[in-house]
Amino acid sequence: MIVITGSEGFIGSCLVARLNADGYNDLILVDDFSDGDRSQNLVGKKYTQKVMRADFFSWLDAHENQVQFIFHIGARTDTTEMDEQIFKILNIDFSQTLWDKCVQYGLPLVYASSAATYGEGENGYDDDVTKLTELKPLNPYGRSKNEFDKWALQQSKQPFFWAGLKFFNVYGPNEYHKGRMASVILHAFKQINESGKISLFRSHRDDYKDGEQKRDFIYVKDLTDVCVFFMHHRKNSGLYNLGTGKARTWNDLAKSIFDALNKPVQIDYVDIPEDIRDKYQYFTEANMHKLIAAGYTTSFTPIEEGVKDYVTNYLIDKTYC
Repeated sequence: MIVITGSEGFIGSCLVARLNADGYNDLILVDDFSDGDRSQNLVGKKYTQKVMRADFFSWLDAHENQVQFIFHIGARTDTTEMDEQIFKILNIDFSQTLWDKCVQYGLPLVYASSAATYGEGENGYDDDVTKLTELKPLNPYGRSKNEFDKWALQQSKQPFFWAGLKFFNVYGPNEYHKGRMASVILHAFKQINESGKISLFRSHRDDYKDGEQKRDFIYVKDLTDVCVFFMHHRKNSGLYNLGTGKARTWNDLAKSIFDALNKPVQIDYVDIPEDIRDKYQYFTEANMHKLIAAGYTTSFTPIEEGVKDYVTNYLIDKTYC
């Protein structure tokens, strides 16, 4: 059995699809399945059982001898949520209990961390664990992820193998339910269909032109490939960046969407709202040397190819992976 927490969400459901594609169907899906907006993400997928998040630890106590691997993808990911207690319960306390269970039962663990831990990037984007205490996340979500990363590294008892993956800007199918937290690609696709153009943030810095702010965009299919890599290569425990290692501009992203739709590029630049302007990131780029050193050699999908696949094979007909 393979356990996937957050299995009904964007990344979790794509991981289920990836495992199914490799013939892994004895899957235990863990989530709060009361949110009907996400139920389509699991249609057609093969699994053994759904377990409500609130019941998971009692389930694991009863079935631990049947479990071979745990992917802990579930988390509260809303970067605009300001209630620290929500993140403590869902992102820290739950993760710590799961960690302890993996230690107790000898289970390998891959969990989702986040590039939100890097804050404005003033200390760079290196997955060097000696720099964790220097990081300054900009919101409770990022702080919760960083607090768990720090806690994990401080533990004298650790799973025999574990990896915390710092996801950068992930895009791809099965994010229809995410609303304002969905990727810019999904929002831009809707804007283009409605008006023929999209809006990007204007630059408020002299060293960046409008739309030339950069992000490390990673296609969700690449992300799930890395998850499966670690399932098969259970060595070199630790924290790993998971981006592409190549930052691309918002203008590049926009052009890729227009090209995928065979439409002329039309971009409006709008001011960054004042309440987030001081915290807006102008550049993110994952240092990927650590993952490569661990033996991962597969190339990451260029944004032009990833966007084309996402738009033409999923967004146009609103299909799911």
